Amino acid sequence: MINEEVDNVWDDLINLPADPPEMRQICDSCERPQNVCWCNYLPKTRLKPKCNIILLQHPAEEKRSLRTAPMLTLGLAEDSCVVYKGKKFPTKKHVGLWDILSSKHSVLLYPSKKAIDIVDLPKETELHNLILLDGTWPQAKAIYNNTELLRSMIHVKLMHKYESHYIIRTQPTDGCLSTLETAIEALTVLENDESYKNILLKPLNALCNFQLQHGAVTHQSKEFKKRNRTYPKLIGRRLRQYLDDGDDY
Repeated sequence: MINEEVDNVWDDLINLPADPPEMRQICDSCERPQNVCWCNYLPKTRLKPKCNIILLQHPAEEKRSLRTAPMLTLGLAEDSCVVYKGKKFPTKKHVGLWDILSSKHSVLLYPSKKAIDIVDLPKETELHNLILLDGTWPQAKAIYNNTELLRSMIHVKLMHKYESHYIIRTQPTDGCLSTLETAIEALTVLENDESYKNILLKPLNALCNFQLQHGAVTHQSKEFKKRNRTYPKLIGRRLRQYLDDGDDY
């Protein structure tokens, strides 16, 4: 009797329909599930800055589901934001990039030792291209070190500490910004136009709100957690030294 019951169970299992699981509908533009799509928060008319934004994107960044670079490429005019992917630039596949990086009208936004505050960039500078490195800090540093042409460019940096709206990601230190926010702050300074913040931050705020509604929590920076002794992981030597030095002020 027991064997007969077992056989019946197996028969039931065998006869279960082998339908594939229902797939979530994905937005063609932002590539996010339709129920958390942020495209409705993009500007109805794409913004057209005076200079182009050139993103040198680490390959691993493209795989991140919560990346912000697409908000920039979809929020700016189609020819105003160009993305090149790789770990070293330029290569043969990066058509036109050598001319951009070698141009005297291109500036790299990167906190190198020779970088100047972006607000101190001479007003007479004829800026055509603002170069950003898109990736984590270690990835951005690797791109910089692997690309000799970048080191010969004019460097600028954002000196003021900004409060990130990207509250669902843990940043290394207070004041660290996402790729989108970095571009927004730079364009705001370069063009003296606050509308970049008012308009381009909307999809990021929407993304964070969607994630919080679906169980995500707000994140504090590693710096904040270290200072408050709530960071559970080991901190890299350079970050710990930076934070310890800051304790003296």
